[in-house]
This record gives sequence, C-alpha cells and structure tokens, in this order.
Amino acid sequence: MASMMRVFLILLWTMNLVQVNVPQAAGVQVFPPVNFTLTVSALAQVLLQWKPNPNQEQKNYTIRYDVKILSPVPEEYDTKKTHSIRTAPLHNGFSARVRTLLLHDDLQIGSDWVKKKLPPLPGAPETSVTNLSCVTRITISSTVSLFCTWLPGQGAPEDTQYFLFYRYETYTEECQDYMKDKWNRNTECRFLVTHIDPEEVDKLIVIHVNGSSKYATIKPFQQLFNQNAIEKVNVPRNVTVFLEQNDLLATWEKPISPFPKECFEYEFYLFNLKSGNKQILKISSNDFRLRIDVTSRYSIQVRANHHICCTRGVWSDWSEIIYVGKTKLENPVAWILTVLCVSTCCTFLLVAIICKINHVWSKLFPPIPTPSNKFKDPFPNDYERARTCTSELETEFGSFAEDLYCSALDDSVF
Repeated sequence: MASMMRVFLILLWTMNLVQVNVPQAAGVQVFPPVNFTLTVSALAQVLLQWKPNPNQEQKNYTIRYDVKILSPVPEEYDTKKTHSIRTAPLHNGFSARVRTLLLHDDLQIGSDWVKKKLPPLPGAPETSVTNLSCVTRITISSTVSLFCTWLPGQGAPEDTQYFLFYRYETYTEECQDYMKDKWNRNTECRFLVTHIDPEEVDKLIVIHVNGSSKYATIKPFQQLFNQNAIEKVNVPRNVTVFLEQNDLLATWEKPISPFPKECFEYEFYLFNLKSGNKQILKISSNDFRLRIDVTSRYSIQVRANHHICCTRGVWSDWSEIIYVGKTKLENPVAWILTVLCVSTCCTFLLVAIICKINHVWSKLFPPIPTPSNKFKDPFPNDYERARTCTSELETEFGSFAEDLYCSALDDSVF
C-alpha cells in the first residue's frame, strides 16, 4: 500500500511539472522552414535545401531541423544546417520532408512538415537493365579496376544500346570498353583503371546505366555499391607447404592490398588423395599447423577475404594446388602393368641396339643382289654388232620377240 502511494505521488508531481512547463511553451509558435527544394547535383545525388522561417522567434531556444527521407530508402536524421546531401538511386524518384525543431531544456516542439519530391526518371516500363552486378580488383600498381555486367530489359527493343557511367566521390566517367551479346548490344563494361581509392573504407560507387533506341525511351537505372563489398580480393601470395614429422605446416603472404595483414581471413582447403576426405578450415593468420596422416598424400589451396577492417568482400580465387606427402600408387594391377610395359619396351630397345652393333640384321636378312645389265645397244652401227646382239639375246633369254627384232636388223644390213 505504501509503495502504491509513492508511485501515485511521483505521477502527481510529474503531471504538475509538465503543467508548469507546457504553458511556458504554449506561447511559442513553431513555424516550418521555407523554400524547401530538392536538386539533383550529381549521379544519384540530391541536394536538400531550405531556409529558416523569418517569423520564427529564437530567444533562448535551440533550433534544429528534422529531415525524413521517404523514398527510395527511408531515413531520418536531424541537423543544425539548412542543407543536406544524400546519395540514393533516383530512377524511381525521390521524396523527403523537413520540419523545424525547437529545443528548450528537455522540451522539444516540432513544426508542421514541408514535403517535396522528385519524379521518376523518364522511360518505358521494363526497358531498364536488369541483374546489374559489379566487381573491383586492386592491381599490382595499387590502382582499382572495375568490371560490370547486366542483362537487357525484357521490354527493351532489339536495337537498344546501353551505356554505363560510374561516379566515385566527385568524379564521373563513362565506359569506353564494352563487350556485346549476339544481338550486338552492350552487356558488359570494364575500366582497367579508375579513380576509386583502394585505401578508403566503405565508400559508395554509383553505377548509372542509360540507353537509346529508335522505338522506345529507355529508362535509366542506378545502383549503389560499397567499394569493399564488391572487391574481388587478390589471391594469397607465396604459399609454402612442408611436412615436419607428423605435422603439416603452411605459410603465405597477404594478398596485394593497402590493408595490413590483420585485416584478412583465409580459408584453407585440404584434400586427402588417399581417403578422399575434404576439409575447409577458416584461419585468421598467415600460417597454419595441422596433424595429418603421413602415409597419405594431400593437395592444398588457400584463398582470402577482408575480415575486420572493412566490409567483407568477394572471396579470392583459390591459390594454385600444392601437393605434399607420400606418392603412392594405390592400384597394384596398374602398378604391375606399368612395370611390365616399361620393362618390355626396354628389352626390345636393348636387343635392337645389340643387333645393330653386331650386324645381325644384315646376316638374318641379306640384301637382294641387283642383276647385271647385259643388254647391248639396240641400234648397232655395223653388221658385227648386230650379229653379236642376236647371238647374245638368243643365248641369254631365248626371246622370240627379240629374235624378230634382231632379224629385222640383219635384213636391213644385207
């Protein structure tokens, strides 16, 4: 009962305090700001501006402004300034409202809201690009490359051509290096060098894609990317693996990056070629020790990603495969066949060499003699040569055809 009385007295005291303060504030009128405007100041960037109401009494009050972004992404904040800059995709429009806040001690009084909006960017429905994705890489020269891909809108005519721009801070650049699909439409873009600062953390990259067609107005599309979230981390360098008794030891260097080694985490892929078992272990340092089966052979790969210094990015590619452990042929049949084939080939080769040295081939396979040429000149110059030709031909071959030929020669002489 006593506790209930204490609660009642506290509530009564609070009500009296409010009644004392409310009349003091009731005499103060809070006016909304004037000349509220929204201006597109860059790709996907809006400048909100307003002015204090000239009728507003200040006296001992603190004046702030309550700003509420309604679309595309709801957001609310307060500020002492009379302007504000917000980065947001604008292809579907932008709307916001602002009001005056009067602060006195713990009392806060707000004015009515003043609202403004930007219309959506013009264009036919379903002509914007879809599935826009981008990835960055830090090069050896500490510059940042950018690669983006997209699909044409379902409602875009076949002659549609798309064009991509990126904005980083105050710098804007149009793509000059496109890759096309089979209809000759731009569907990929790459910047080998950009103005993206690799040392910055969680800065926004604005991607703007518009288009043109003879048959329709192509609606632009904008998307924001966190520069660290789309970074394809480089592969860990100088991966070294060796065995120390029953332990596997691995070391490597951090990827090419301006961030220190403490900012990375790694995945260690271990595959037992003997048993077929696979393991992927998460590691936060640049070295690793693991007890293994020394009778097995293993393949090892490592990949990297951001850890604590910034937003997690895209995992790097796996490093090249490194093998460690005993080389053992598990199939005895394959081993026997391999040894048999090698020994047979060696035996045949040795026999061939011996036979070549001792001239065995010439003895086993003597060469066929070439017959001597006993034919004489078929056109003798005198009788004696003609008779000799006839006699030799009759004796050696007994050819009837040659007989006739030589007889004809005799007749021509006599």
